[in-house]
Amino acid sequence: MCGIAGWVDLAGLGPDARAIAEKMNDAQVHRGPDGSGVWLSRQAVIAHRRLSVIDIENGEQPMLFPPSGPEARFALSYNGELYNHRELRVELAARGHRFRTSSDTEVVLAAWVEWGVRAVEHFNGIFAFAIWDDREETLWLVRDHLGVKPLHYHRDGDRLIFGSEAKAILAHPDVVTSVDEDGLRQLVLPLLKFPGTNPYRGISEVLPGQVLEFSRYGVRTIRYWDVRDFIGRPARADDLDSAVEGLRTLLHDAVARQTIADVPLCTFLSGGLDSSAVTALANGLPGRTSPVSSFSVDFTDVADSTDSRSALDRRYAREAADHIGSRHSNIVLDSQLLASGAVRDATVRARDLPNGFGDLDTSLLLLCRAVREHATVALSGEAADEILGGYLWFQEPRAVEAQTFPWMADSPAHGYLHQRVLSTIDPGLARQLRLDEYLRDEYATAIGGLTFDPSISARERRHREIIHLAITYFLPMLLDRTDRLSMAGGLEVRVPFCDHRIVEHLVTLSRHVHNAGGREKGVLRDAVADLLPPGVLERRKSPYPTTPDPDYSRQLDRQLTEVLADPPDGLADIFAPHVLTPGGLTDAARSHGLVSNFEGEVVLNFASWLRQYAPKLAI
Repeated sequence: MCGIAGWVDLAGLGPDARAIAEKMNDAQVHRGPDGSGVWLSRQAVIAHRRLSVIDIENGEQPMLFPPSGPEARFALSYNGELYNHRELRVELAARGHRFRTSSDTEVVLAAWVEWGVRAVEHFNGIFAFAIWDDREETLWLVRDHLGVKPLHYHRDGDRLIFGSEAKAILAHPDVVTSVDEDGLRQLVLPLLKFPGTNPYRGISEVLPGQVLEFSRYGVRTIRYWDVRDFIGRPARADDLDSAVEGLRTLLHDAVARQTIADVPLCTFLSGGLDSSAVTALANGLPGRTSPVSSFSVDFTDVADSTDSRSALDRRYAREAADHIGSRHSNIVLDSQLLASGAVRDATVRARDLPNGFGDLDTSLLLLCRAVREHATVALSGEAADEILGGYLWFQEPRAVEAQTFPWMADSPAHGYLHQRVLSTIDPGLARQLRLDEYLRDEYATAIGGLTFDPSISARERRHREIIHLAITYFLPMLLDRTDRLSMAGGLEVRVPFCDHRIVEHLVTLSRHVHNAGGREKGVLRDAVADLLPPGVLERRKSPYPTTPDPDYSRQLDRQLTEVLADPPDGLADIFAPHVLTPGGLTDAARSHGLVSNFEGEVVLNFASWLRQYAPKLAI
């Protein structure tokens, strides 16, 4: 996995273009520690940081076409993995293309030369790339179907600046680090990822399944894939057995494709259904000569405990690993390191933003760093819950019936977490931002564009609406989190459940098939029933663990005291006075079952962000 950056200025580049591009590249060195490159023409500068995964010796970028001669027409900077690059290589070779490397980057470039924008219709993978046509003076920015890989841009008249992460764009001297009212709304609503937006003023994102074209004619966007094209179709007539067989076939193929790498590969194994299914399929692939390596996360204070949530995860992970036969390691995180201010700063810097999830974020960063010592690529079970309705808010009546994003309704788990965030915000700022109105309008926009076949019942329609909301507003938040924190540790995470073919298959199945046997994700349980031990197979959804160590809370208290003694500019404008009063956060807030210490974590994250980024705030 890699980092891309650069810009196009149709009026012509300035003399400092290369130096600026190097600075943008350096801002993303964590995404590509194995190499860097910059290519310039009169109007475009294309930059790249490389993490070598396929064809380690070759595949340097930016990659050019033609590859030799005095002038190149196309320049490509590519971040991703094309899982069907071998089949496409054969097809393109039959059409006359000749390849110098075995990298998937060269296949992407050849496909673009052959088919232009329609090349994306041939791709199966996770990707974000920029390709410049020097003859047509046109830049294309392309993002994968589900938005697993990030891609940001900033347009200023005849200039468009892009980067994998916002930090690359902010490294450009002409981009101001500022947050307007819309950005503030996004920052205080961390459980939503608003499509196409970013909290920093003037920075947008290429939508999942979208191609953005920039030329002298302006900006044009093309949606080559959209879950809305499938979500409203009649429920498939297939019986449960056919649905199960179809899911098993697609998931097996996705995992097989995603285990191809020229570097060590592993899986995340929490002991839950989704990660266990991915690990079992990866370990059982034909031709595997040694067990797949799997990793789980644990904490020092509960390493010998038998009844904490992480202890249960550890037991289930070990049960799954023993049954599957994976070579399993339990990564134990020290609470002092977890609470470290340096680790918090690194986590905020990785995400470019403060709206994280406390020790759930820092523990993921540390887990990825530890796993990177053993592997370069990891497979994850993420996204199954969003596509298959695995969360409580797919079933809880208060959430299902709420006329808002169901995970933000007055219901357990995420709904309570949303209320905890809002309880910390300064009342004056909350009134200024009109959050209720903003959420109401965004929700209406989110479901307003959906159309359903008349044969779909009202209850089935609501189930489909929630799946759509989860895929477009909730899953992107989790994918962003995973990408930033894993890449900050130099680890590439692949997500088999985000294969667009699996999504297309699942979203047209009925709610009853999803919940076959009266169990959430019942169709998945049936699809992998022969691969997992009964306890893991029937395990209910368990959230990512948070440390219960009381010493962690005490360390946060000390950090809060230090921050409140000398707060950074802007902190008092964001948070309510009682939150910024020493001792203002209650013991109840610290010991909450979902995310302990969350209110304090929010304050510390914002303090770290304000200190590191010094943004101009519209307050």
